[in-house]
Amino acid sequence: MEEPIGVTEAAKVPRQRGEQLLEAAAWYAQERHWDVFPGTWLEVVGGAERCSCGDARCAAPGAHPTRPDWADQVTGSAAAARRMWSRQPGSAVLLPTGRTFDALDVPEAAGFLALARMERMGLTLGPVTRTPDRRMLFLALPGAAAEAPALVRGLGWDAEVIGLVGRGEGDHMAGPPTRTAGRGAVQWARRPSRADLWLPGVEELIGPLAYACAREAADARTRLS
Repeated sequence: MEEPIGVTEAAKVPRQRGEQLLEAAAWYAQERHWDVFPGTWLEVVGGAERCSCGDARCAAPGAHPTRPDWADQVTGSAAAARRMWSRQPGSAVLLPTGRTFDALDVPEAAGFLALARMERMGLTLGPVTRTPDRRMLFLALPGAAAEAPALVRGLGWDAEVIGLVGRGEGDHMAGPPTRTAGRGAVQWARRPSRADLWLPGVEELIGPLAYACAREAADARTRLS
């Protein structure tokens, strides 16, 4: 099966989008051995998209869990994923973190800076997503989220202050081609491939990511002053 392609056009018809989400969920489970679970979906009401949760002020319309006990919905089976998304086409493809991978979540500008630097250095890299709210998530081995704050402190920064967030056990992320109403789709900045079946450890990523986040935070303060 071909790798799933992220939706880049907001005007895709619902049926096409539903098929892409189903195929992506099944591919993640079958080819990457990632757990998946369905989230909310987008509904068209009065010509505008809104989240299926019904909250007009939803922070992530069409891209969050449908219930508090979402962990009970998680599956690592491609066949089960197909059944789930067939019952509710268009559901967000959500990936639990803290299982087969953690994610280091950084501002987009810092993410691109760090990604270019790491590629030049020839570091081991895993898949990287780019979200509609201008964040980038670098996939790493489980445990990265818990270790990141102390490692960043060791480099002289505060992870919260510089905008570096770890997503680990009990958390989740949206997988491409999940869309958020009015914002666009989650996309791959660095697509999954057979070359990155082994994910990097947090030690390999934290230096370039922390440096890039600190630089971006400093630049943002300068722009505001």
